[in-house]
Amino acid sequence: MSDVVSLLAQIEDTGRDTRGPGYQRAGFSNTERELRDWFLAEAARRGLDTEIDDNGITWAWATAPGDDAVVTGSHLDSVPGGGAFDGPLGVASALAAFDELKASGALERAQRPLALAVFPEEEGSRFGVACLGSRLITGAIEADRALGLTDANGDTFADVARGYGLDPNRIGTDEARLEKVGSFIELHVEQGIGLINTDQAVAIGSSIIGHGRWHFAFSGQGNHAGTTPMSHRADPVVAGSRVIGDIPVLAAGHDQAVATVGRTLIHPGGTNVIASGMSFWLDIRHADDAVVKQVLESISKRAQDHAGDTGVQVSISQESYSPTTYFTKELNDRLISLLPNAPLLPSGAGHDAGILAPHVPSAMLYVRNPTGVSHAPEEACEVDDQRAGVSALVKVLEGELGIVGVAS
Repeated sequence: MSDVVSLLAQIEDTGRDTRGPGYQRAGFSNTERELRDWFLAEAARRGLDTEIDDNGITWAWATAPGDDAVVTGSHLDSVPGGGAFDGPLGVASALAAFDELKASGALERAQRPLALAVFPEEEGSRFGVACLGSRLITGAIEADRALGLTDANGDTFADVARGYGLDPNRIGTDEARLEKVGSFIELHVEQGIGLINTDQAVAIGSSIIGHGRWHFAFSGQGNHAGTTPMSHRADPVVAGSRVIGDIPVLAAGHDQAVATVGRTLIHPGGTNVIASGMSFWLDIRHADDAVVKQVLESISKRAQDHAGDTGVQVSISQESYSPTTYFTKELNDRLISLLPNAPLLPSGAGHDAGILAPHVPSAMLYVRNPTGVSHAPEEACEVDDQRAGVSALVKVLEGELGIVGVAS
């Protein structure tokens, strides 16, 4: 079977951005479906039994399905213009780890079931809610709210899910399936600089810091760009852009807080039209949930001030929030015993493992990224490190499956 490098090579052209470097692999898109079909085909080649559950999560059983299963995997979608490894590295590594366990005969000695999983819409780039698949299965988002989410084209998640082969009436919390998961280990490319200056290729995740997304919508009066005096305008773009300009200073007032506006929308978008509406999406992260709230309050106050000064209205709504999550101590202790040289790293990036952690024992392995850049084409992972990540995952899976002992 193929190793992780050749597996990634099989999909390196899928979803390439035709407008520039990077990838366009939006959740529940034709491209993500193509990637899902690739995974299903690779699983079938290995004789794995596959299924797509009611929330669009793809499962491939390496052994007979059963209780207390060990599950590993990640996602295949990307942010707009994303890199090649964020998500797919974890999926390809899961397949490669299975190959090594199978070739060594270790699976024949497994005391627990093993499954590979692929979660949809992890990035939230289509419907605005990150980790949508894992949120749905755990009940972290209500099904009715999820079904009503819309993408940039105005299509609801309900309609898109139906076209994806899902039944909207069956989408939502699946406690019976969660109860079968004994532990979940997600391997992911590192999305920071924690390993750059070390001699270690793999780290163990300690926590995911609290993070959320908010929608700021400014509404004013659309009008003619040439005939409307500056003194008679109610321009939402002016108010919104002033707030965006203030955000770096407001966030910097709180140690280690980060706040980002990565998406804006102007309506109707004509070059000779004063806009009637302007929206932006705000991402705030900090290990202390109280600090996230403080940063949001300061930015919201500034938005209200600028709206009042420019004669427009502003509404602010929360799209998602995940409090700081600490991975399961007992499971992490076992990983530390198996990988004693791997450092412990907190993460500012959200993952499906973080959503699952309050419900099932969950852990993460991070593989070194020599650029430290993620969510961009410059994201990287050296070939030797990719293979080191698989080796580490194999050790962890052997321990979780009861194939090798773990020091107490």
